[in-house]
Amino acid sequence: MPNLKIGLIGGTGLGDALGATTGATRHELDTLQTPFGPPSDAILETEWAGVNVLILPRHGPGHLHNPSQVPFRANVFALKTLGCTHIIASGATGSLRDEMRPKDLVIPDQIIDKTHRRAGTFFDKAAVHVEFAEPFCPVMRQILLEAGRELTQTQPTETVTPQQVAPVSTPSFNVHERGCYVCMEGPAFSTRAESIMHRLWGGDLIGMTAMPEAKLAKEAEISYALVALVTDYDCWRQPPTRTQDPQTPHHDPFLLLKEIMGNLKTATEHAVSLMRRAVEIMATRRPALEACPAQHALQLAIWSDKARIPDDEVQRLGPLWMKYFEQKPAPVPPGDSPVEQVL
Repeated sequence: MPNLKIGLIGGTGLGDALGATTGATRHELDTLQTPFGPPSDAILETEWAGVNVLILPRHGPGHLHNPSQVPFRANVFALKTLGCTHIIASGATGSLRDEMRPKDLVIPDQIIDKTHRRAGTFFDKAAVHVEFAEPFCPVMRQILLEAGRELTQTQPTETVTPQQVAPVSTPSFNVHERGCYVCMEGPAFSTRAESIMHRLWGGDLIGMTAMPEAKLAKEAEISYALVALVTDYDCWRQPPTRTQDPQTPHHDPFLLLKEIMGNLKTATEHAVSLMRRAVEIMATRRPALEACPAQHALQLAIWSDKARIPDDEVQRLGPLWMKYFEQKPAPVPPGDSPVEQVL
């Protein structure tokens, strides 16, 4: 894939970590205006492993955009106009499963969308129905899992004789190979009843930012995969009792927030390492990446009669779908029409 260009969308904590890259070209907001307004922040363009990468902090400078206010359409559209072909996104999540521990990473394979305040499509003046059974690119997911296995495998660091016992080492974190991400509106966290309900639904993670980002990437024919950073166990677990004194509250009301903040830095370090290694692998898998399903997502998805879609709308969203519109014949100048000549 000669035009491979990877977008890296940083979530809570990770946006700043990725943005610390030096020597990058900075695409400023005034040059990134889209039909949906400016993106969250300037986009940094740099190179990892010989591949151009575009770095965008999802929540903007100073983390001012809460999840419902993130300009998702502008973000994805801006990346598309800069030539982005694949996106590795990240986001902090709560775990709904015992085995998905804080500081672990998860490569989700499914999603449940509970958001209701966010525009979920680029196409307001046409019926465009992308296939979304697999919301995360299967090719990219396998690359992320391969990178994760490399980072978490444990090998003895010294030679041992048969009489010696090899040192036992345990990876400091796990990369889980699947997970169902429940995307809630926020910005408040779940009630305990909601958290338990999400578990009963089959959810493994709870977060606030993967939708409509994943769906918009599909509409833009950009392959998309997500690295979920586990920072806490949400609130489905009963909080620990601090004291038996009946006059004292049975839990610390700030326990969840303290846990998230305490684990975020470590989870971010793990995610940056994983994403860097994944980009290195992607640099060697260009033919496979060219065959990612999302690269042709609109081929059968435009159900509207293309001739009836207003020309200005076709032009407005040109970077997304122009290749699927046949070149219209140039208008015939007055007096040159064969019919007019006969008359």
